[in-house]
Amino acid sequence: MNKFFAVRGGGGNIIEPKAGTRPQDNLYLAVNSEWIEKTKIPEDRSRMAAFDGIEVNVEKLLMKDFADFASGKKEVPDVPNLDEAVKLYQLACDFDKRNSDGAEPIESDLALLDSIKDFSDFNLNAPDLSTFASLPFVFDVEPDLKNAKINGLNFSGPGTFLPDTTTYQTDDAARLLAILQKQSVKLLEMAGMSTKKAEKYAENAIKYDAKLAKVVKSSEEWADYPACYNPMSIADFKAKFGKFQISYYLKEIIGEEPEQIIVQEPRYLDHFAELVNEDNFAEIKGWMIVNFINDVASTLSQEFREAAFPFSQALSGQPKLTNGEKQAYHIANDTFSEVVGVYYGKTYFGEDAKKDVEDMIDRMLTVYKDRLRNNDWLSEATRKQAVTKVEALELKIGYPDKVEEIYNRLKVIPASKGGSLYSNERAFALEEQKYNIEQLHKEVDRSIWAMPGNLVNACYDPTRNDLTFPAAILQAPFYDLKQDRATNFGGIGTVIAHEVSHAFDNNGAKFDEIGNMKNWWTDEDYAEFKKRTQAEIDLFDGIQYGPVTINGKQVVSENIADQGGLTAAVEAAKNENDDLKKLFENFARIWANKQMIEAIKSQTAVDVHAPGPLRANVQSQCQDEFYKVFDVKPEDGMWLDPDKRVHIW
Repeated sequence: MNKFFAVRGGGGNIIEPKAGTRPQDNLYLAVNSEWIEKTKIPEDRSRMAAFDGIEVNVEKLLMKDFADFASGKKEVPDVPNLDEAVKLYQLACDFDKRNSDGAEPIESDLALLDSIKDFSDFNLNAPDLSTFASLPFVFDVEPDLKNAKINGLNFSGPGTFLPDTTTYQTDDAARLLAILQKQSVKLLEMAGMSTKKAEKYAENAIKYDAKLAKVVKSSEEWADYPACYNPMSIADFKAKFGKFQISYYLKEIIGEEPEQIIVQEPRYLDHFAELVNEDNFAEIKGWMIVNFINDVASTLSQEFREAAFPFSQALSGQPKLTNGEKQAYHIANDTFSEVVGVYYGKTYFGEDAKKDVEDMIDRMLTVYKDRLRNNDWLSEATRKQAVTKVEALELKIGYPDKVEEIYNRLKVIPASKGGSLYSNERAFALEEQKYNIEQLHKEVDRSIWAMPGNLVNACYDPTRNDLTFPAAILQAPFYDLKQDRATNFGGIGTVIAHEVSHAFDNNGAKFDEIGNMKNWWTDEDYAEFKKRTQAEIDLFDGIQYGPVTINGKQVVSENIADQGGLTAAVEAAKNENDDLKKLFENFARIWANKQMIEAIKSQTAVDVHAPGPLRANVQSQCQDEFYKVFDVKPEDGMWLDPDKRVHIW
């Protein structure tokens, strides 16, 4: 009898290393057990993975460069706005100033929040409050999903204190919220508020958050892009707001009432009047103040940073707070992300590597188009449309030729002219808000990059039908000019085809080659696609991963992309007679992961990706070639019965 009967994820405990594991029983552990045993998670991180290893190296490189720029040891190169990023870094590094200032930079904003006396006052001040505080609703300008050339105004509810609505159903919820409540009281006391008032605000904040958590979308719901598109006339939209003066708010923030609002959270809008009203005002005010003090603490003194760490630590398991110098780099990098990405790309990304990666992308796209043309479950009409979509893909490799206009507007006010880290970050947030609103009557800029060049990641944007491969991911173990082609296919090859596959996942499949949400499938083909999508959901649903159980529906889009990515990479390697053993081994290697238990809980609550180790094993189990390469038998841990293997792309 098969002791590992139909094991999804391989035999054994996938998060615990086990030397001597055979790839036939657990590919991931066979490849990564030694790495897991030797790898130490840095004290200021909650995880180390293959992605993180590159990220740490990029971080070290750029931290040294920023320190050298700030000290004058290196001249700041001629990259637009990099000098402003360095100024912000210097401001963030000046802990003598930050510590001596204490809570002074936030005093006037906290006082304004504290002074809002009733719901009428909240109505009047909401437009001003939105420039620095969280409100119980969000407006954002984004491309219209059904007309990719224009932008639309989107409405959604706020975030919750815990990572996801599902987190509130766990045994950890009460403990985590108690930590946040205690932390918030301490921060407010440090900012000069009386203990009694601070405790009341924190208590009210937790009460209001509990109400929000029952109504706002879960991560699983947010993973369904088309369900976020619910256009509504301004008249119908305004009718949902009860006593909140939405007309006044829109005119103050946007300067007009748009004819149409795209509602991303219809359920939240339906409950808006019962959540945002006079009866709930005290709770709303407490919720805004608690959000504010926790959000801004990181821009203040070291004492404030330390006092704001317990809740984050409880969610992630991270042993120690990041040191001040590293925080300063991250603040500069977060604010000037595209600028820093361009510098990184120009400095550390070679032309030879770029040409080789472009060649590999061309090969993967050729393979993908051939697979679509020879697909055995799509009709000719749908196959043609799918190929057209691949041919229309726009490629963004390395870093952009120019930075987006917003970065030209971010000017740092130094301490010598009265600037603080908080005041600068506040001004930047306001400028970004204005810039976002300005896009409402402009055509969508399709040249904008979704990711900066120094980010270790890649992505597909369905509204632009483009692929972005930042320079930072184009290195080992994903890619190396010195690696053999099979190893590169198992790394960056699978990543490339993964992103292409997002054009045909459960969300991307609903967008055409222009980026419009439009049905280009025959009814029969889409019915079959839905059937296969459900099989992918079932494939991962219920798998135990350490302390959590995987939600197959939440991670389905990424799993469809993984399935298509690995399948295309295997085919490309076969076409070149490459060593498929090396391909599968490197595919497992790029998902190496060691993580704190707390971080596993928090990440899986919100992440639309399955945990890396499961991505490595379960997707390999669905590849018929895997069984041939490693001679996997029915009694082996990696065996998955043929009728359980999922094949889509």
